[in-house]
Amino acid sequence: MKKITYLLIGAFLISGFSMKAQEEDRNRVITTAVPFLLVAADARAAGMGDQGVATSPDVFSQQWNPAKYAFASRENGISVSYTPYLSEIVNDIFLGSLNYYHKLDDRSALAGSLRYFSLGSIETRQYFEQNPILVNPNELTFDLSYSLKLSEQVSMAVAGRYLRSDLGLQDEEDLGAASTFGVDVAAYYESDQITMSSFDGQWRLGANISNIGPKMKYDDAGQENFIPTNLKIGGGFDFIFDSENKLGTYLEVNKLLVPTPQDFDGDGDIDGEDDVEYNSIGSIEGIFKSFGDAPDGFSEELKEFTLALGAEYWYREKFALRAGYFNESDQKGFRKFFSLGAGFAYQSVVIDASYLFNTSSVPSPLEGTLRFGLSFNFGDNYAN
Repeated sequence: MKKITYLLIGAFLISGFSMKAQEEDRNRVITTAVPFLLVAADARAAGMGDQGVATSPDVFSQQWNPAKYAFASRENGISVSYTPYLSEIVNDIFLGSLNYYHKLDDRSALAGSLRYFSLGSIETRQYFEQNPILVNPNELTFDLSYSLKLSEQVSMAVAGRYLRSDLGLQDEEDLGAASTFGVDVAAYYESDQITMSSFDGQWRLGANISNIGPKMKYDDAGQENFIPTNLKIGGGFDFIFDSENKLGTYLEVNKLLVPTPQDFDGDGDIDGEDDVEYNSIGSIEGIFKSFGDAPDGFSEELKEFTLALGAEYWYREKFALRAGYFNESDQKGFRKFFSLGAGFAYQSVVIDASYLFNTSSVPSPLEGTLRFGLSFNFGDNYAN
């Protein structure tokens, strides 16, 4: 085998793409470079079904909706998270993140984050008799964002992201890391508290188009790969029963803004000739094509949306319980799972944990795994 490519291996590990789905219709699953960007890096979001575009602001908002930072209640926040992968098989594959935000004033904030995905140590060889070469493939992103309140209830944000993927090896020679950049555009709405007959309430809405940017290419002779440009739209409502009890309920839909592979020449199979035309599609052109290019029309286009439902209960702003459900079409990836989570806050420190229960017939790389997050909030208080 002349070239060892880890891109599709990474896509399988991270997204849990179904071998069954690929056997039945292997060309319906959309794959991208750096797919780990679509996975919840923090335990709070993971405990609510991998969602966070419309949940209340926290230090981990950079991945989900950086516009939420403008509504943060503390001047500064810093957090770290750790997510092991395939923990029942190996112990060196993981996703980690580091996040920081700073409120410039009551209306604006700056934030940055680093995400790192390690595929552990892998032995590669061109021939069976050859001595193996040990490689450590990894991917990372670094981003910065600026968020601003446009009114007392609405904020927007822009983020710039550097993406680096070091996965390639050819003829015993390191091909070097592939890199590109992406841009996010996000919005967030947080209503005033609404007085009901027996409780108060608050609406939250959010949207984010993330990772808008050029494709990623691993070597001069290889194909260019779309990065996971993604649309998130969500909403939620907080039931504020009294000063000690609050329940948030949330719904989020996601869609990859990446074109679906096509049988361009009409020969009944998607092969190398079709790949040439597919790869000629530009990244911005692909965003618009992604809304209407599914081979089976609108019914299949709907299957490219994923759905997440989640809830979060807080007692005295000290202890939280979370639950969520994530669903993806069998034809588009087969990810289906329930999640549970908990959080504990003491003064400026917040500790989060979550656990995933796979409900798909295909094993999940996160099954049987505990995710952890640690946050610190400090500085002046800001009343929203």
